[in-house]
Amino acid sequence: MPRQFDVEIERDSDGNYVASVLQLPGCHTQARSLDEVTERIREAIEHCLEGEGAPEGDLEFVGIQRVTIAA
Repeated sequence: MPRQFDVEIERDSDGNYVASVLQLPGCHTQARSLDEVTERIREAIEHCLEGEGAPEGDLEFVGIQRVTIAA
């Protein structure tokens, strides 16, 4: 049965894309392009699931908010 995972993608100061899987702590990768980071995160998810198995209890992804505070 297909599983869905929520992936957060950011771009670092060097222009690399960094992808992290919210449901799998420690499951992340980086690449120079969005296509490449998407391919790599799929591989990382498969690797994480092989080593640790599927996480117990699924969380429903709601969204991400950017919050600004005075520094």
